[in-house]
Amino acid sequence: MSSLFPRLLFALSLSPLLRGAAFAAAAVPPDQPVQLDPLVTTVARGDTPLRLALDPKASAQPAPAHDGADVLKNIPGFAVIRKGGTDGDPVFRGLAGSRLGVQIDGECIFGGCGNRMDPPTAYIFPAAYDRITIIKGPQTVLHGPGNSAGLILFERDTRRPVTPQASLFASTTAGSFGRLDAALDARAAVPSAQARFSATTTRADDYTDGTGRRVHSAYERWSAHATAAWTPDSHTTIEYSTAWSDGEAAYADRAMDGVKFARDNHGLRFSRTQLTPLVTAVEARAYRNYVDHVMDNYSLRTFAATAMMPGRSVSNPDRLTTGGLAQVVLAPAAPAQLTLGLDTQRNTHSVRSTANEAADPFGVKARARDAEFRQAGMFAEHRQTLSAASRVFAGARLDRWRATDRRAAVALSMVGTAPNPGAQHERRSDLASGFARYEHDLGAGGATLFAGLGRLQRFPDYWELIKNESQASVSAFGTRPETTTQWDAGVLYRRGPVQASVSAFAASLHDFALVQSNFAKTAMTMGGMGGLPTTTTRLATVTRSVDATTWGGEADLGWRFAEHWRLDASLAYVRGKNDTDARPLAQLPPLEGRLGLSFTEARWSVGALLRGVAAQNRFALNQGNIVGQDLGRTAGFGTLALHASCRASPWARVSAGVDNLLDRAYAEHLSRSGAMVPGFVQTARVTEPGRFLWLKCDVSL
Repeated sequence: MSSLFPRLLFALSLSPLLRGAAFAAAAVPPDQPVQLDPLVTTVARGDTPLRLALDPKASAQPAPAHDGADVLKNIPGFAVIRKGGTDGDPVFRGLAGSRLGVQIDGECIFGGCGNRMDPPTAYIFPAAYDRITIIKGPQTVLHGPGNSAGLILFERDTRRPVTPQASLFASTTAGSFGRLDAALDARAAVPSAQARFSATTTRADDYTDGTGRRVHSAYERWSAHATAAWTPDSHTTIEYSTAWSDGEAAYADRAMDGVKFARDNHGLRFSRTQLTPLVTAVEARAYRNYVDHVMDNYSLRTFAATAMMPGRSVSNPDRLTTGGLAQVVLAPAAPAQLTLGLDTQRNTHSVRSTANEAADPFGVKARARDAEFRQAGMFAEHRQTLSAASRVFAGARLDRWRATDRRAAVALSMVGTAPNPGAQHERRSDLASGFARYEHDLGAGGATLFAGLGRLQRFPDYWELIKNESQASVSAFGTRPETTTQWDAGVLYRRGPVQASVSAFAASLHDFALVQSNFAKTAMTMGGMGGLPTTTTRLATVTRSVDATTWGGEADLGWRFAEHWRLDASLAYVRGKNDTDARPLAQLPPLEGRLGLSFTEARWSVGALLRGVAAQNRFALNQGNIVGQDLGRTAGFGTLALHASCRASPWARVSAGVDNLLDRAYAEHLSRSGAMVPGFVQTARVTEPGRFLWLKCDVSL
């Protein structure tokens, strides 16, 4: 794996902090009350319809998350398309890729790998953030275009203190299979200025599944983030932020591994509140995000020549994203709030590669730009309070898209190239989206009813337009925009010891961008008997536009049925149909339920979590999305996890647990197929880790 410097740096920096916290804990009188926060087991709680909030620094069961997808998989409605130990693609209600928007501190982030080694969540270590907010469905227009499934916002807070303040959060996690994480988040602030620095590292060796088979899955990552803010008064903030990260990861589902995941980011934000009685807030931000990704077939595995890659092969894509936002919040009347704004982004993608690194090194080659995307949008979102118990929300946005295909040739499944029929072609689209939602509180009963309708048009992404072919051409650059019309409805209930919610949805997807692998294409070639043309067949991955419908929902319950006892339960289900092909819509997770039971005293807690997943018999072989395609049926399974947590002082907490206690051998339905990796057993799907023990210590000062 890569250099141990970041990991050693963290171990040295955290050890005195943990020792200091332990001494402080020992100094606390035993009769002094210390309140322990319970471990998060099944649900991110939310008091707002279609919006969930999660504290990424809280102790959680299963094991603490090491990337953005890992933290989302425990939330009802989410699943992860598995590839190995890390970098899975999150899926919400059966939709993945660019249908599920991911933003970091209000900035759009995209991966560069054509085979999705680096989805946006791969560059995120959750504990480095203060809050994760999830918005279900097309029920806001404030956070950029195309988020038909929903939005995931990883956010950090900037608070202006009245007096000088300093804080520190540090944590370490150790677990089976060589797992070792560390995180540090330090802040210092005076009323007029503040600074923050956070850094993380995570690594793990290959894990073994429930049968004892070793899975090619080792990884190592590090990240750092720094922010400086000037707050001359209580209403004004000017903030600069920068971030860096890198790492490497082995994959069980493909012929290459990721040996570089470099990212650097720069952002500038200005905000001011309470300008006038009409103008309550203004905000402007600009950012630059660059990812430089390298994959090869020899650094993290034993090299073995194949027909597709007879030599030491390397691919080096990169992606530059620049963007900005300007918005104003108005209060035209006391019970109303109107947000108006503009946003824009530009994406430039390029790649360079070699089939023989020894004779033709990739590093000396020029990058070949293959695609450019530009977007400019305008939006308005309104909240109107109708009464003390009723509210209505509505919003609309218009986006202008421009995309350019820069490829001179198109790669044909790694066996050759063909001239690009759309070389240097440019396409433009004007896309409209909007929503409306009504919410009503039922008196003193603690319940809120809601119903909303959203319609969203999404421009095809890089993978749908550039990476794949179409049915009739070697280029899918003409793929039509996708339109989603979705109903959302449900109820939140909060009364006494009970918290519960039910969310249901039904969606119609027009011109849904379906990705289909092993699609047979015919071609005429010369050189047959007598020099006559002959027909040949090859298999390709294509993007098709189909019509589809989906429906389903999530339910959760939290019940404190006794003074120290709590029961948590959740259920999530989604069903879909490819109406064009009259078959199930592919890449939908099966019915899943979770049941958690915990006992919490003032200083300690223990609990158990049972996860049950039903069999999935509805599938569409070789169909799916930009991440993966259906492989067939999967059997149901269940796993059991145990956990415990102890807070000996207000500053230090120790948590421990065991996941997959029974060492169950299983694979998720949304999993990539196993690849032939030298020294490993090939499996039909990427199998999951067996019994996993973990221990976490965190300090907050």
